[in-house]
Amino acid sequence: MTEENKIEAELVEEEQEEIQEPQAADSAEAEATEAAPETATETAAEAGTEEENQATVDTLSQELAEKRDQMLRIQAEAENFKKRMERDKAKLLKYAGENILRELLSTVDNLDRALEQGAVEGGDPAQKLEALLAGVELTKKGLNTVLERFEVTPLDALGKPFNPDEMDALTMEASEDVPNNHVVTEFAKGYNFKDRVLRHAQVVVSSGSAEKKPATDAS
Repeated sequence: MTEENKIEAELVEEEQEEIQEPQAADSAEAEATEAAPETATETAAEAGTEEENQATVDTLSQELAEKRDQMLRIQAEAENFKKRMERDKAKLLKYAGENILRELLSTVDNLDRALEQGAVEGGDPAQKLEALLAGVELTKKGLNTVLERFEVTPLDALGKPFNPDEMDALTMEASEDVPNNHVVTEFAKGYNFKDRVLRHAQVVVSSGSAEKKPATDAS
């Protein structure tokens, strides 16, 4: 190959390189242009996701704050209710006997009237005693009515078998009429309050028939 041919070949190569360079640039630019929308779309999608996430976080934070406020209100209401119940309980215990005491006042009135009748000067002593007894009887009747109203009922002990759950034995004595271990005498009546014993009856219990002593010869 001559020197001229070498020069021509080099010129041809340079021309081809110059042609290829713009083509490569155009190709890179085209690829960049095609990739740009995709990148923009991805960026927009990422931005949208972040906004959604932030909106979700804000919503959850607001709901959490509302729930917390609701729980605080419920707790405050519970505390107020507890204090109110404690006050009502203390008040109830303090005045627990108010109703029965109010009922007993009429009994006190009857006693006062009976005593006034017995204390009147002059007059027939027998009539005064009769009036006093009538007043006491009226008072007892009223008191029994009050007790029944509050479900206080007397125990029936006389002649019944001895029951240590309802009775207290003061002593024992022989009796021909009352069987062994039965109540002979009632010193103080027992009472029930609803379904429980309020006071035991004070009783004397029979020990059965007295043993007869064997007869002895006088001689």
